Amino acid sequence: MRKEMLINVSQPEECRIAILEDGVLEELYTERASQNNFAGNIYKGKIVNLEPSIQAAFVDFGVGRNGFLHISDVEPQYFRQAGYDPDQIMDGHIPGADIDDGEDQPEGDGGDDRPSSGPPGRRRGRPMRSTRPRFKPPIQEIFQRGDEVLVQVIKEGIGTKGPTLSTYISIPGRYLVLMPALGRVGVSRKIEDEKVRRDLRQTLLELNPPKGLGFIVRTAGQDRTRRELSRDMAYLLRLWKVLVKRVKNTPSPIDIYEESDMIIRTIRDIFSEDIDAILVDEQGAYDRAKEFLQLVMPRYVDRLKLYDGREPLFHKYHLEKEIAKIQRRTVPLKGGGSIVIDPTEALVAIDVNSGSFRTDDSAEDSAFQLNMAASKEIARQLRLRDLGGVIVNDFIDMRRESHRRKVERSLRDAMARDRARTKILRTSPFGLIEMTRQRIRPSLKRSVYEDCPCCQGRAVVKTGESMAIEVVRILMMASQQPRASRVTIRVNDKVSAYLNNRKRRDVIQIEETTGVSIQILGSEGLFPEHLECDCRDSEGNLIKLPFIEEA
Repeated sequence: MRKEMLINVSQPEECRIAILEDGVLEELYTERASQNNFAGNIYKGKIVNLEPSIQAAFVDFGVGRNGFLHISDVEPQYFRQAGYDPDQIMDGHIPGADIDDGEDQPEGDGGDDRPSSGPPGRRRGRPMRSTRPRFKPPIQEIFQRGDEVLVQVIKEGIGTKGPTLSTYISIPGRYLVLMPALGRVGVSRKIEDEKVRRDLRQTLLELNPPKGLGFIVRTAGQDRTRRELSRDMAYLLRLWKVLVKRVKNTPSPIDIYEESDMIIRTIRDIFSEDIDAILVDEQGAYDRAKEFLQLVMPRYVDRLKLYDGREPLFHKYHLEKEIAKIQRRTVPLKGGGSIVIDPTEALVAIDVNSGSFRTDDSAEDSAFQLNMAASKEIARQLRLRDLGGVIVNDFIDMRRESHRRKVERSLRDAMARDRARTKILRTSPFGLIEMTRQRIRPSLKRSVYEDCPCCQGRAVVKTGESMAIEVVRILMMASQQPRASRVTIRVNDKVSAYLNNRKRRDVIQIEETTGVSIQILGSEGLFPEHLECDCRDSEGNLIKLPFIEEA
């Protein structure tokens, strides 16, 4: 299998990175220069408001929008400062303490095994386990307005919600992750070989990390020499010392650490030995990527290539058409059948349709084979569209329990390569597989598109008949206004045609009953639901219509 990483930055406003496997688009990352990206950044902020009812604080960290800090994302050192015994803290959680337990390890935006900030106890899916007393002090006793706090952005603001913050700091290197509050060394759960895990842990201990700081070995570090790990640790320690000095010497709110640009970040977190080539279509980006590779992965510099062809890079690999398909509601499956993806405010609904898919076997086997194909495509589409939150998959009904288990396993296996944290439940009695996927930033659709001004994001508009009926109601109310002499209606061309033809008798009746002159103007360029009503008296003065404002 040939894997390639294509980096498209020919347009300065946008950076796009695609991962191809045998020519098939498997991962896509997009970042706009006009969009503020805060995830992974560290700030020294100030508490501006406390909400005891939801046990949260709002933090001004200097970006114009206050961040949301929940009690579950407050590191125990702040409890100690408030006078609480750390041994009495709820579950006595130390960030990263459950990395080796084989469960779902939290993963952050920075890499495939970078621990997310905050304790896993707040993540959906499993409770935290502890023999310690279940007590956590209320947030109003930990913080006061004006208190300074060191926070990291773990999720971008989405819609009207501000960014989500955590005091559990993690800084990724190429092979290690520095977690100041961890206090010990650990190994990513994605490294499954027990001997490798023991050797890596022993190597880290022999490097004598400073007491009180924690380090996690990432999957990229499992085949690295002691010297390479030592160099990565030294880099992270130098960086941490600089950050500590800045925290002490600068008043809040201030940015303390900013993540690298998307090119460096993606190469750092995604590049591995099985990627055969990295193609970059812009000289400046190529130089930055080459400098980074020479610094941290000199043996792979020769895999970096500058693309200077006349045909745009993504067009040459037929990716533009593939990217355009990503936003389609219906995704066809090979051999027939399709999946339909409908994102809503609360969840993402995915429906598997059989369509023309048929096999020579029974209906049960046909449903099973189609569901197996759909499970792989669902995982791919979730990655490409960057959809998160609650996701409900409606597969074709299957009677055999063995078939249901195999589809569940197929979906889990397909989601295993996803860098976002996921949780998948078993098939419900209604044939649904519910799951959650970590939402760090707005989906690709929200980043590229905006709501249609015609339909306000509903994807439907009123028919000409519906608008005509509404116009007649408004004419009846406008003509009853005191001093009304002339009413002018401006609507879409289709609506005016309907009014002037099929509703003309009703309009004439209103004119004869009230003595008000009515004029209906249509324009093809107006929105289908555009409705403008201009009501004036005999002297030409405008009469305000309150019911129009309410509409």
